Amino acid sequence: MGHRALVAYRRPDHRYDVRYSHWGGEGLSLADEISAVTPLANGAVETSLVAESVTCDRLLTDQLDPCVYEALYLVDPAADYAVDTYRVCWLEWGNDRDRGRGAIVAVDPADDRPLRNWFRAIKTALADIIEMGGLSRRAAQAYLEARVCEEYEGTVYTYGESVGDGHDGGYMPPPDRYP
Repeated sequence: MGHRALVAYRRPDHRYDVRYSHWGGEGLSLADEISAVTPLANGAVETSLVAESVTCDRLLTDQLDPCVYEALYLVDPAADYAVDTYRVCWLEWGNDRDRGRGAIVAVDPADDRPLRNWFRAIKTALADIIEMGGLSRRAAQAYLEARVCEEYEGTVYTYGESVGDGHDGGYMPPPDRYP
C-alpha cells in the first residue's frame, strides 16, 4: 500500500517539477533526508517526473489527490534544499475519487503525530454524527474545513478542479447518502 507523497522541487521560474515517493508520507521522514548531497533522499524519491513546470495552484488541483497522497514536500534547491513539509488531509467521506476536497497543513515532522491524531478523531466523530442524522454531510464538511483552517491554518483546495476552468470556487460536496 505505501504512504504516498509528492515531492515538488522549485525551479528558478517559481514553478515546480513534481516527483513521487512511495513511503514519503510515513512520519514525514523525507524532510531530513532531502539535501544538496541527497536531493532524491537516497532513492526514496523517484527519479522520473510526475509533472513538469507546474504552478503551486495546479500542483494542488491537478496532482495532489487528497484521497491518494498523505504528504507534500516543497523543496527549494536554491535555498540549499530547504524543505517545507505538509500533511494532506482528505476532507471527504465515501468513495468519490473524481474530485474531492483536501487541505494541506504545514507541519514540523516532530508535530505530525498530534496533527494526524486530531484530524482522525474529529473526522471519525463527524462521520458518526452524519450517520446518526445529526448533521448533513455538507454541514459536517464545512465544519471540518473550518476547523482545519482555524486550528492549523490549513489551505483547502479541490482536486480535479483546474484553476481558471470557469468555476467560481462554489464547490459542492456529494449529496448525503444516509436517509
